[in-house]
Amino acid sequence: MGSAALRAVQPDDHDVVRAGAALTRVKAYLHDHEDDGNDVRIRAEEDDDVLVLPRAAVELFAQILAYMAAGHGVSVVPADAELTTQQAADMLNVSRPYLIGLLEAGAIEYRKVGKHRRIKAVSLVEYMRNDDQRRRRAADELSALTQGQVD
Repeated sequence: MGSAALRAVQPDDHDVVRAGAALTRVKAYLHDHEDDGNDVRIRAEEDDDVLVLPRAAVELFAQILAYMAAGHGVSVVPADAELTTQQAADMLNVSRPYLIGLLEAGAIEYRKVGKHRRIKAVSLVEYMRNDDQRRRRAADELSALTQGQVD
């Protein structure tokens, strides 16, 4: 699909409240209609038009609402999008030189286009997931060590 333009939607206070209210309704709908198959049907009260959406899209929408309700900015990036090193560094909240070090160390898969590095969004998300798991394990080990010293 090519390079992705990352434009985060940063919610204001009004958006946070509306997202929270919408999230409650969307989650309730998904829960109440678990056995309705892979489609979600939305009917407007004032007419007979029905909007049919893939359930997976509505579940993703619920995740977006959850982030917005918590006051976080949100960007949607296709899994096959290729990111520049600056875009990837921004997603990781690290400097570009630090990211390049990760790439060169083989921590994140990338390819070169001429002299430029391109990172698949899916590779970056995989790195983020693995890094989060590593941090959780380290925190759990530290917690266990601390509890062992306190007892």
